[in-house]
Amino acid sequence: MNQSLLTRERRLGMYRKMLLCRMFEDRVNSLFLQGRMPGTIHQAQGQEASAVGVCEALQVGDMLTSTHRPHEHAVARGIPVKFLMAELFAKSTGCCHGKGGSMHMGDAELGMLPAIAIVGGGVPLAAGYALSFKYLKKPSVAACFFGDGAVNQGVFHETINMAAIWDLPVVFVCENNKYGASTVIDSVMKVKTVSARASAYGIPGKTVDGNDVFEVYRATLEAADRARTGQGPTLLELETYRFAGHSRSDPGHYRSKEEVAAWKKRDPIVRFETDAQSSGLLTEPEIVDYRASVEAELNDAVAFAESSPSPLAEECLTDVYAE
Repeated sequence: MNQSLLTRERRLGMYRKMLLCRMFEDRVNSLFLQGRMPGTIHQAQGQEASAVGVCEALQVGDMLTSTHRPHEHAVARGIPVKFLMAELFAKSTGCCHGKGGSMHMGDAELGMLPAIAIVGGGVPLAAGYALSFKYLKKPSVAACFFGDGAVNQGVFHETINMAAIWDLPVVFVCENNKYGASTVIDSVMKVKTVSARASAYGIPGKTVDGNDVFEVYRATLEAADRARTGQGPTLLELETYRFAGHSRSDPGHYRSKEEVAAWKKRDPIVRFETDAQSSGLLTEPEIVDYRASVEAELNDAVAFAESSPSPLAEECLTDVYAE
C-alpha cells in the first residue's frame, strides 16, 4: 500500500508492536529453557507482520479469535504484556488468571477471545460473534486467525459456507506458514493457494505477503470495511513462516537449512528496518532506542509476573461455566 496514507507515528507504532511481539517471544523462549516457566509453548517468531497488520486494522468493539500459537496475536491486539507474561507463569494476575497458559491467551474485554488450542476451533466462534454483531446491528467485525493446518478441517468449510450464505461480518485469516506441525501444505492440498478455496463459497479470497506489515494491514482493512458494510466475509491468506519449530519439543528437522535461511532473509522486522532507514523513517540510533524501550517493558513484565501470587486452590472452579 502507499505508506504515505499512514502517519509516521502510526508506521512507527506498527514497528514497535512487531518488535514487542518478537522480543516477547524471544524472552519467553529464554525463560522456558531456564525452567522458570511451566507448560509448553508454541512460538511465532517470523510471523510478526501478520499479527500486527491484521490487528492494526481492527477497531474497538471488534473481536479476534486465535490459535494454539497466540502470543503475538495477543501482543498485537494490545493486551498488556505484563498480564500475558503472568499468564505464562501461571499467576493469578495473568490475563486468564493463570488458568489458561500459553495456548489460551486472550481477554475478551480487550477484543481477543481467549485462544482455542483445537485446530480450527476458533473459526466457528468467530462466525458466532459475527452473527451476534449482525443480529444486534453493531458495526463490528470478527477476525479469525488459523493456520494452514486448519484448512482441511470440516469445521473450516462448514463455517465459511455458513458465513457466506448469511453475509456475516467476519474476516477469515489463514497464516500460511507452510507447515501443519511437520506436514508441508503441498502434500495435503491440490490447489495452489488457500485463498482459491473462497470461490467455492462465493466470497472474495486473496493471498498476500504475510511478511509485509503494510500489505497485511491494507488487505485486512479492505476485508473489514467490506464486512462492516454488509457485504459478508473474506478469506485472506497470509504467506509467512515460523522460524521456530512447531513447539519447543520440535527441532524442525523436516525443513532444510536452505529453506529456513531463505525465509529468514524475508524477516519482517529486518525488512521494515531496512526500508525505514532507506526512506528516512528510522535511523540506527532510533532502532537501538526502540529495542531498549521494549527490553525495559519486558523486564518490568517478568518482574511483575514473578512477584505475582499463584491462584488459590479454592479458585479452581472459578470461571468454570459448567461443572
